[in-house]
Amino acid sequence: MPLPFEKPIEDLEVKISEMRSFSQEQNVDLGEEIKALERRLETLTKNTFDGLTRWQRVQVARASGRPTGLDYVQGIFTDFQELHGDRTLGDDPALVAGLAKLDDTTVMILAQQKGRDTKENIFRNFGMMHPSGYRKAMRMFDLADKFRLPVVTLIDTPGAYPGIAAEEQGQAWVIAEAIQRMSRLQVPAISVVIGEGGSGGALAIGVANRVLILENAIYSVISPESCAAILWHDAGEAEKAAEALKLTARDLHKLEIVDRVIDEPLGGAHKHPQETIERVGKAIRDELMTLYALSPDELIRQREARFRALGRFEFVGQGLEKG
Repeated sequence: MPLPFEKPIEDLEVKISEMRSFSQEQNVDLGEEIKALERRLETLTKNTFDGLTRWQRVQVARASGRPTGLDYVQGIFTDFQELHGDRTLGDDPALVAGLAKLDDTTVMILAQQKGRDTKENIFRNFGMMHPSGYRKAMRMFDLADKFRLPVVTLIDTPGAYPGIAAEEQGQAWVIAEAIQRMSRLQVPAISVVIGEGGSGGALAIGVANRVLILENAIYSVISPESCAAILWHDAGEAEKAAEALKLTARDLHKLEIVDRVIDEPLGGAHKHPQETIERVGKAIRDELMTLYALSPDELIRQREARFRALGRFEFVGQGLEKG
């Protein structure tokens, strides 16, 4: 089902499809007319996606059909061997983790996984991790350090699960522990925000040497709906909140919160999943190559310096500038 702003694009795609069918069935040459419509479609799609508001990019980040964490794992890596459990309480299906090959290099993969349909979404808890998920993540970090394996994390979550059971099991504490543990990794670490990057639930597996984000993904301390409910007591003001949060990839790159924006194919990742997966794979390979030359101490220092620099501002005249 198209997003509201995609309806004119879908209507034109349907018209082109109908013209192709008519041309074949009636043996009528409509080649020039179809080419003209295809040029019009490309222009319309480009203008639409170039002009998306922040709230519309939130909708794209959540769109059905975007590749999930497992899609990237299966499309970029080979010989994936999933590892289960936190060795304390149980296994959290919202986090898929294990060993895989990236070309000739063995890496440790951690991917937050939403469902592709309602049944899987319920099983995966909509990508919201429990404390057992963050303990599982720390177990993977320990294994990566022990066997000198680069770490790649794929972030896609509305946030950590906020239920009573999760709080009783120390949700905030394990998130803090995971942040601390990842910050001390002695191996290269790369994080890619592929959809939603929701608050501490995302940051707990996002303390990397290089943080990448897809063009239509988002990363924020709070969802627009929750922000609107707090500030204006009305979740319906989510569009207004999205503008204030500056949560898009371009916003985040300008603020130096992310290091690189990975362009999506025209029309978004949900329309071109395979090409998007290939682009993410290339970006991961490129970034890993830049980190291999760093020693364990240099990796830790670079990571700490990167995150300590976030949010520093100084007053300049009447405004604020990043310091």
